[in-house]
Amino acid sequence: MLVNVNVKNMALIDKVDIYFEEGLNILTGETGAGKSIIIGSIMIALGDKVPSGIVRDENEEALVELTFRVDDEATCERLKSLDVEPDDEGMVIISRRIYKGRSTVKINGESCTLNTVKKIQELLIEIHGQHDHQSLTKPHKQLEILDDYSGENVAGIKDELKANYEEYRELLNKRDEFSMDEEQRKREISFAEFEVNEIDSANLKNGEFEEVEDEFRKMSSFKDVKENMAAVYNALEGDGYSISSLISDAVRNISDCGDFDETVEDIGNSLADMESICSDLARTVRDYMDDVDYDEEDIRLAEERLNEINILRQKYEMNKLSADPVDNILAYRDERQKFLDDMNNYDMRKEELEKEIKNKEKVLKDLSLKLRGERQKGASKLEKETVEVLKGLNFLDARFKIDFKEKEEFSKEGMDEITFMISTNPGEDIKPLAEVASGGELSRIMLALKTILAKEDKVDSLIFDEIDTGISGRTAQAVAERMQNISDGTQIICITHLPQIAAMADEHFLIEKHVEKGKTVTNIEKLSYDESVDELARMLGGSEITDAVRDNAKEMKSMAQRG
Repeated sequence: MLVNVNVKNMALIDKVDIYFEEGLNILTGETGAGKSIIIGSIMIALGDKVPSGIVRDENEEALVELTFRVDDEATCERLKSLDVEPDDEGMVIISRRIYKGRSTVKINGESCTLNTVKKIQELLIEIHGQHDHQSLTKPHKQLEILDDYSGENVAGIKDELKANYEEYRELLNKRDEFSMDEEQRKREISFAEFEVNEIDSANLKNGEFEEVEDEFRKMSSFKDVKENMAAVYNALEGDGYSISSLISDAVRNISDCGDFDETVEDIGNSLADMESICSDLARTVRDYMDDVDYDEEDIRLAEERLNEINILRQKYEMNKLSADPVDNILAYRDERQKFLDDMNNYDMRKEELEKEIKNKEKVLKDLSLKLRGERQKGASKLEKETVEVLKGLNFLDARFKIDFKEKEEFSKEGMDEITFMISTNPGEDIKPLAEVASGGELSRIMLALKTILAKEDKVDSLIFDEIDTGISGRTAQAVAERMQNISDGTQIICITHLPQIAAMADEHFLIEKHVEKGKTVTNIEKLSYDESVDELARMLGGSEITDAVRDNAKEMKSMAQRG
């Protein structure tokens, strides 16, 4: 569950630190107080794009930090598969820092990618934004909901289907290459032959580029090296006052002293050692100069070879699959040779390709039908469960069906096109959801589906940002009761304008804004029982809170606690 949200320097928020509990956590406040900034900040921490201007003070760092407690062993294992391991207390801390238009994300102190954070979000928390219910009318969203509900069997088939579909698309692309007249085929063959012959005539060897490049670099700089090494040799053992001659003079002078004492003898021995070292070093320098001498022809040949390889790189190093450019050129050559073989055996290869496409289409058809079977099993269960949940949301005579149609073409999602069909009133024909549901009805239907999916996915936390759009009265009470029921096993964090929902709160937070040092800031305060009653009274009575309104609020709170 989501334990803590820490936000700094975001929009109207200077600094906010919120601790949530299990059960139903309700956030209320006046319109414009900054309630949705809290949800927006959470979504930014979980990988959403950072909106322009969201940082309150551009000269200061903005921070959103979320702390989750993970108790479920299966979730822990799935987190570990993403290289994320809860600490000793089961905590996972996700932080995103934003400064000067750049952001960094860390999980338990280690940097990670936004893609990883989004994968982690799917395991820890489900977020329903203000306008998410509008997407419920889209066919792709309906299919996504059904697949999520249908579980691992569908997910496994979809993975297999996707891999085969990508292979199928490659086969179709190859077939397009064969869709040419004889004249075009001859031109393609001629061009491919030219490319293959040009690469073959270069006699490339794996690893050659780096070798030639290093050799050319040495040769190019050898002139300077040779001059410097000659100077070193002359210093060691050249004509005139070289190091060797000076040390030899010193050795002769010390030998004239005879066995004067031990100190003189030690000096003589050291000088003799120096003379020997100097002689060896001079010989090594001379041998090096003899061994690595290059003539102008060697340098010219190395430069020409390097240029030849670089020209081939510019023309044929299309896919850099290897660090060795020669490997990439030769890989391209093999690809073009295969194309040549196909073109030279045009009719036979085209016939083989058609057979491969037909075989792949059969595989895709079988997988699509298998996927449909699993989806239909899931649809049957989802239909029944959705109707039951909708009854609890004041759709007393709702009917809900999932209609299947077969698409003409294959896709990575299979061949199914589904439509959520619903009738919300007695005597009405069942019709596509997009044609009959109002905004308030869509909110309730999305609530029903979200809570069903949360149970299936075993997500510990659900966030609802103003799920109460377009509902009131008995329907609002039904939604409130549904919220309270699902909060028994799942943490709910909900922003609401409805007192019926707010009255159900296990933890009630008030979001309000005020002016500090000439700037508007948003603060969040956890309310006591009496303070929660006062906030309910405000929601019920508006600007004027009478004793009757306060008594009504207290009664609502008491009834909610009695369950």
